[in-house]
Amino acid sequence: MSGRKAHIISHTHWDREWYLPYEKHHVRLVALMDTLLDTMEREPEYRSFYLDGQTAILEDYLQVRPENRERLEALIRAGRIVIGPWYILQDAFLTSGEANVRNMQIGHRDALRYGRPAKVGYFPDTFGNIGQAPQLMLQAGIDNAVFGRGVKPTGFNNTIADAEYESSFSELVWEGPDGSQVLGILFANWYSNGNEVPADEAEAQAFWERKLADAEKYASTGELLFMNGCDHQPIQTDLPEAIRMARKLFPDTEFVHSNFSDYLAAVRGAQNRPLSVVKGELRSQRTDGWSTLVNTASARVYLKQMNQRGQALLERAAEPLASMASALGGAEYPHHLFTYAWKTLMQNHPHDSICGCSVDEVHQEMVTRFAKSRHVAETIVDDSKRALAEAVDTSGFSKRPGAVPFVVFNTSGTERSGTVEVELDAERIYFRDGIRFPEMNRRLEALDLSGRVLVSDKGETAACTVEDLGLQFGYDLPDDRFRQPYMCRRVKLTFAAEGVPALGWASYAWAEGGAAADKAGTAGEAGASGEPTASAGAAEEAGTSGKQASVPVSPAAHTGGAASLVDGERVLDNGRIRVEAAADGSLTLTDRASGRTYRDLLVFEDTGDIGNEYMYRQPDGETPLTTKGMPASVRVVEDTPYRAALEIVHEWKVPAGGDETFEREKREVVYFPYRRGKRVSELVPLTLKTIVRLERGGKGVDFEVSFDNRAKDHRIRALFPTDLQAARHRADSIFEVAVRDTEPAAEWENPSNCQHQQAFVDVSEAEAGLTVANLGLNEYEILRDGRNTIAVTLLRAVGELGDWGVFPTPEAQCIGQHTARMRVLPHGGDDSRLEAYADAYQYQTPWTVCQTGVHRGKLASSGALLEWTGAGLAFSSLTRSPETGDLMLRWFNMMPEVAELSVCAAQDLNIGGFYKSGILEQRGDALSAGPVGGRATLAAGPCEIVTLGAVCSKS
Repeated sequence: MSGRKAHIISHTHWDREWYLPYEKHHVRLVALMDTLLDTMEREPEYRSFYLDGQTAILEDYLQVRPENRERLEALIRAGRIVIGPWYILQDAFLTSGEANVRNMQIGHRDALRYGRPAKVGYFPDTFGNIGQAPQLMLQAGIDNAVFGRGVKPTGFNNTIADAEYESSFSELVWEGPDGSQVLGILFANWYSNGNEVPADEAEAQAFWERKLADAEKYASTGELLFMNGCDHQPIQTDLPEAIRMARKLFPDTEFVHSNFSDYLAAVRGAQNRPLSVVKGELRSQRTDGWSTLVNTASARVYLKQMNQRGQALLERAAEPLASMASALGGAEYPHHLFTYAWKTLMQNHPHDSICGCSVDEVHQEMVTRFAKSRHVAETIVDDSKRALAEAVDTSGFSKRPGAVPFVVFNTSGTERSGTVEVELDAERIYFRDGIRFPEMNRRLEALDLSGRVLVSDKGETAACTVEDLGLQFGYDLPDDRFRQPYMCRRVKLTFAAEGVPALGWASYAWAEGGAAADKAGTAGEAGASGEPTASAGAAEEAGTSGKQASVPVSPAAHTGGAASLVDGERVLDNGRIRVEAAADGSLTLTDRASGRTYRDLLVFEDTGDIGNEYMYRQPDGETPLTTKGMPASVRVVEDTPYRAALEIVHEWKVPAGGDETFEREKREVVYFPYRRGKRVSELVPLTLKTIVRLERGGKGVDFEVSFDNRAKDHRIRALFPTDLQAARHRADSIFEVAVRDTEPAAEWENPSNCQHQQAFVDVSEAEAGLTVANLGLNEYEILRDGRNTIAVTLLRAVGELGDWGVFPTPEAQCIGQHTARMRVLPHGGDDSRLEAYADAYQYQTPWTVCQTGVHRGKLASSGALLEWTGAGLAFSSLTRSPETGDLMLRWFNMMPEVAELSVCAAQDLNIGGFYKSGILEQRGDALSAGPVGGRATLAAGPCEIVTLGAVCSKS
């Protein structure tokens, strides 16, 4: 024997949806699984099958074949069908850090119901790999990562261009930014290099001569990996016979029907050569740049925006509110609803789904799934905020005549100020009261709403805008009786909330003003009678901090007063930031703290795109169109004490689409780098309406860009020149602020160098920097234009799937209305950029507001679940463990230095102690133990993801 061993691992890479709609793939999956069960029961030499690392396949199969559950379970428990560790195979860059964690958590929980989850870090076709994957794997008890993209191996004895980013072999050591290391296995010959093994002697001879040589080219040991399967690959039922033939033909090679556990152990045992250490993100930077698939970050942008909204509702609103309501308000934590909502959302997270690179039918169904998950999350938010609001003491407002109290919740990890919108029912009349509709409506319309003011629980009057929404129908859905419809008089209040604690709340009331009311006392004083007024009912959620309301419609009124933020027809100034619109709509922003001025911000760029859903390709020789120098209309549309806004309108025209050469090239499957198509000369209108908002206490400027796209085959970007000198920049990624080179590697040939982002991208010098935050805009590029311009993609319109065939996708042209939201945050450079990052993360988090009644409560009128400190740490999540019921809190260290985390629970929270955990949130050794007000302190390592458990009983 030569010591050469061929590990044949049977699998199928199962894209739940891609070039066929989900149900068509689903039908084929059922047939595949039927064949797998039959084959394994009939043929004991068909030893093992890896079920693509995702437990969603089990649900999909048993939905149609529930009668086969016992057969399936028996083979899983016998170790022959290997499942997990994920729920689905996600695109890691386009899903949030917490979505990646929930994917691992739910995959493990599902797998444990059948047996044991595979401890395989499986990323077979992820479009690039996140830098924190090694740390996430180790925290989940996985010491390896098996992947197909991101690194180009050179083969033994070849010259390595840069040892930091290239691997000599298909085996490597992958190191995360925190120093975590796992054994990396690259599918150097793809995950189908052992597909359809011939049983025929002549065919097998040629097959194995070629395949063994291909594997040995990159392998560092004699343990060679052959993946017996591919995309939607049917089971090879004659594999045992084919393996017997291989053994006969190549007696010096040991052929085994293997599994990942045995293969990984064999590689470790045979390792006698030093492996390359590959650090951080795996993004195929040392390639020609034409096949990185990075532009899936901008395919069907509307999906990314829906995903951001869905993730934010779950992890930044519903989970923390439900945790607070269960720990402080006596509510039950709805684990079952969260699992359902997360699973529904994550069914949109596979790489061919969230990447927007499937046929139109796939993405139509995704829109429905996003809505289903969102509706569950919104229900959890409504129930949780109501439970908390009823526990908050608002009795201090009892001395305010006509008081309508409400509670503002800040579910972000840092103290928050900003503009909040809330709809309040000034008065309700229920149908059960028996009043005839004409009289009911007359009474409500006659209600005098004049002279009212907004007061905080500290008795301070706050400036607000009041919009009378008139008569509205509503209903309650009590837990113990039939629905209760009513008519009401509803108003919308817009105001600036100040200093709402992190993971906390503050109370306000809209009440009658005047000297008598002002002398009545503050909301912090107990009510004289102690009798609560009837609750005014549920309120509306306020939306995100980035949500931009239209200018109030008459009748509306402003209460309170302060100096205007408008300084001329085209200038907004809050004392910290001055922003001035030029005649072409571009902006000049002056940051008084750093003394830096940024010019030509928010110029729009339009270029042709003759690529596909996977990759952007600008036509050769095309000059980008921009709005620079093009006249725009500018006017003030909001001027209140707390916020002001400009409206900028560009009446633009762009080419209608690609020409006939391009259409022919698509039909003929011409590889996109070699296409010669152009855009037509015909023009169509593209009107861009931008609302530029500046808040009185704002540290940045908000942008809301709306347009009706009528053109095809093009890309729209917003440009933010920084004029900062920096060879590297930073972008928010998964539990990491990734540091990336602006100039691509020498091997990179693609003129475009777009990259992924989550919440923001930042360019900084030592003394100044500019951060551009976004909501669901996952693609950016730092232009090599001498100005380090940050270009954020707002829309990319294409007409084909691309890849291996001809798949027209007319809906990917994204014809219709679109809105993009961004926030630009200037800062003082390296020493103060963390403050801008905290604001960018907070921008992702929706404000939540709940109307309530005047009543006593066990919670103070303002308060928080806990307090924490930790310079350089970003708060990520607050949940409750389904296994222990403990509160689980997670942060990540944005810096490559040690940070100290200190956590102190509120007096109302009965903490039995803190412990350090990992992403699977299992109990660990106690950090502290004690009664109410417990505190925990620990050091967070460089770039470490820190999870703390708090032993907590329900209030």
